[in-house]
Amino acid sequence: MLIQDQHYKNKSIMVSVLGAPNVGKSSLINYLLGMDLSVVTNKPQTTRNRFHCILTVDHTEIILVDTPGLHRSNQELNKRLNQQAREGTEGADLNLLLIDLTAPILKQITDFKSLFEEELGPTILVFTKSDLIKDLENLPLDEVFEKAKEVIPSLTKYYTISSKEGSDVHLLTGEICDRAEPGKHLYPDGSVSNKNMRFFATEYIREQAFQLLKDEIPYEVAVLIDEYKDFEANEQKKAASHISASILVNRPSQRAIVIGSKGSMIKEIGTRSRKKIESMTGGDVHLNLHVKVSPKWFKNNFVLEELGLPRAKDSNRVWRAKN
Repeated sequence: MLIQDQHYKNKSIMVSVLGAPNVGKSSLINYLLGMDLSVVTNKPQTTRNRFHCILTVDHTEIILVDTPGLHRSNQELNKRLNQQAREGTEGADLNLLLIDLTAPILKQITDFKSLFEEELGPTILVFTKSDLIKDLENLPLDEVFEKAKEVIPSLTKYYTISSKEGSDVHLLTGEICDRAEPGKHLYPDGSVSNKNMRFFATEYIREQAFQLLKDEIPYEVAVLIDEYKDFEANEQKKAASHISASILVNRPSQRAIVIGSKGSMIKEIGTRSRKKIESMTGGDVHLNLHVKVSPKWFKNNFVLEELGLPRAKDSNRVWRAKN
């Protein structure tokens, strides 16, 4: 049967990308897309919201669902991050479970199973960071995979990749395309994500804060957009965006660190963020950053909702007042 208004060979597949923090989920997605869409830092729990990233290979639309790293924690923020990860499999035709080759493999698999409460559908095991393994050929991955299937029976196959070097990523992509079913593309307009630029502006600002600030600070940092206005190009002026954003911190001492000596840190965060936002919008960006102290924002229901993190099934009782 012909697909109306689209090519008759069109296929589509939704793929959930799962795994622990810092296992390489966002790095893989960025490599496949050929652009730094998803935030990547060397600190765990960088991704806080699930969202779609769209890749088209020939006539096959691959919708990748980037998810936060599933981890064990009783903190309210982390419970909501885990809920985002679990919900990432909703509607997915296929799951990719990423496992870091530089860490104990079977422990990662059993830890994931103990944290992921729902039953997984068809799942491909993806061993990441192969570029960091010297004797890759000597790893008993066939044996490990058979043991992994005892823990997660829905595992169907495994691949070993490096998102840094691109090793064997094409094999994984080919497998995904082979599993796609004929059907309309859900994003036929060429969109690369289901999120708007307002969302990515917050992500890129937070990414730069994570990269520049001391180790103990980033986990208590959040970003909210106060104002976002786009101005179209005309004969006199280029297209431009005016963005005002607040960086939330937990304590006054953190505010001083984020601002830096004579405003040096907040200026550097703003400069780096602006350049990355401009690379995505293609126009000039005027970025105005503020630092606000919001005590225990990571327990404040109103703030967490504004960050796109609704209550989880195991949520604690959280604050009702917004600071």
